[in-house]
Amino acid sequence: MTADQLKLSKFLSLVLRHKPEKIGLILDGNGWTDVDELIRLAGLRGNHLTRPLLEQVVASNDKRRFAFSEDGRRIRASQGHSVSIDLALPPSRPPELLYHGTAARFLESIRLEGLFSMRRRHVHLSLDIPTATKVGQRHGQPVVLVVRAQAMSSAGHKF
Repeated sequence: MTADQLKLSKFLSLVLRHKPEKIGLILDGNGWTDVDELIRLAGLRGNHLTRPLLEQVVASNDKRRFAFSEDGRRIRASQGHSVSIDLALPPSRPPELLYHGTAARFLESIRLEGLFSMRRRHVHLSLDIPTATKVGQRHGQPVVLVVRAQAMSSAGHKF
């Protein structure tokens, strides 16, 4: 990812996951917003954004953080929201194990209290250890926790 793409990805995370009001953006109940309106509002606040650059960022994001609607006219963040939205994703049966990446300094609290979404809407779980490790590295010395996802699903937890 180029420096411009990384900068745009961080901007999109801010306005599509956490603070759409920062540029006057309106998200619908499922987190979608009009692409042309996003481009217009970003430009009014000094953020150069074009449709081709937006398409590059969505396509090149290894964590698939953003998605276009089927008709390509709307965009949303796919995960990690702190704003209240319903992604309208159907529950699915998870694999036997999933992984949670965190920082070592949070381990004692997690052991005492469990995993919580904190300021986000959901707990982030990864399909593999390398991805969970990358997530944990963002917050300090990484630790990867193994989650018995199928057992939790059988006990009534939604995935």
